[in-house]
Amino acid sequence: MIIRKRLTVGVGILLATLTAGLGSALPAAADEAPAKASPKVELVLDVSGSMRTRDIDGQSRMTAAKQAFNEVLDAVPEQVELGIRTLGADYPGNDRKVGCKDTKQLYPVGPLDRTEAKTAVATLAPTGWTPIGPALLGAADDLKGGDATRRIVLISDGEDTCGPLDPCEVARDIAARGIHLVIDTLGLVPNAKIREQLTCIAEATGGTYTAVQHTDELSGRVKQLVDRAAEPVVTPVATEGADSCSSAPQLKAGLYTDREKLGQHRWYRVDVLPGQELRASVSVFADRAVNNDYGVLLRALTVHGREIVRGSESGTGRTDAISSGLRYPKAETEDTDSEKPAAETVCLQLSNSFSAPASVKASPGMPVELTVDLVDAPDDAADPAAFGLGRGWWLLGVLVLTGLIAGLVFGWISRWRVAVWRTN
Repeated sequence: MIIRKRLTVGVGILLATLTAGLGSALPAAADEAPAKASPKVELVLDVSGSMRTRDIDGQSRMTAAKQAFNEVLDAVPEQVELGIRTLGADYPGNDRKVGCKDTKQLYPVGPLDRTEAKTAVATLAPTGWTPIGPALLGAADDLKGGDATRRIVLISDGEDTCGPLDPCEVARDIAARGIHLVIDTLGLVPNAKIREQLTCIAEATGGTYTAVQHTDELSGRVKQLVDRAAEPVVTPVATEGADSCSSAPQLKAGLYTDREKLGQHRWYRVDVLPGQELRASVSVFADRAVNNDYGVLLRALTVHGREIVRGSESGTGRTDAISSGLRYPKAETEDTDSEKPAAETVCLQLSNSFSAPASVKASPGMPVELTVDLVDAPDDAADPAAFGLGRGWWLLGVLVLTGLIAGLVFGWISRWRVAVWRTN
């Protein structure tokens, strides 16, 4: 009996020891798993004197920016570390040397306290100069260190006023550091010089330029850019379209960048297997002053020049980007003798109808972003004509037939009424 008790106690102690050992070992094992670094974003806001101007939805640019920031701060993903830097927020004087140093970090990059960040933004008032270059250098230092995704979002309503430090050269220097930091720019004024400078800053680091003239556009675009930092998109691959399909580059599924001159045609090739659906979309960015009427056309053709399907978009008035897309399902083959079904080469032709005043340079071409995707075709892919033009022709045939029948019936009724009238 004593032996049994001692044995029971001994087993209990052994189990307790093992349990404690496992409990301490599990967290250690979990800690050894590499944790993904949190993406970092810094919003850089222009608080120069021109932000007092009231031309955004009936309110000042500064008021619109504050409202947009509050909406953005409410929507920041939990995993994003966010900071805020200002430029031109503190020095109201005329001393250029002092004014060009007027940039500071309003809220440090790190886990976001939404209330604290909103309180900091609420204190801002339009004040001084526009030192964009120094602000970008400061923001790059704010984001340095680690391997996390890093993004600067610059919101400004004017050109840099602190030359000779060119903000475009500053952006190129940041890109040359190899720290994979992207700068996106948003312009609040539709001005050609401002657009040119902000576009240059963005392109130097692989970022984007967007013109915004409404509060909802501003908040929506900044939210989109912050989300993009949280879930980075595929890095675009530079390609160069050809003048004909026969010499066009062969593209696989992915994201591509190119440049296209005003009114130019560019060709690309994609191999589509039976049972696959080709999905392609394109965006052309007007990075210079263009005339008001414009359009973009994306066509899928056979190597013999027969059009399969097209997507087009057009517009009038000021624009910064225009997009279009298409879908083409390749039907399954019934040839079971071949182990590997043959792919069909589809030619993609990109055309634009942009035009510009004679003073605008045609080179380099406008930025193009082309997305190519190959997915399993839908169940009705056996009839490719069900997509694109085919469906349109069926509808046209039905309308013609309906019109013909209606005309015959109306004519018969009219003749019958005339006959009845004559007999009476």
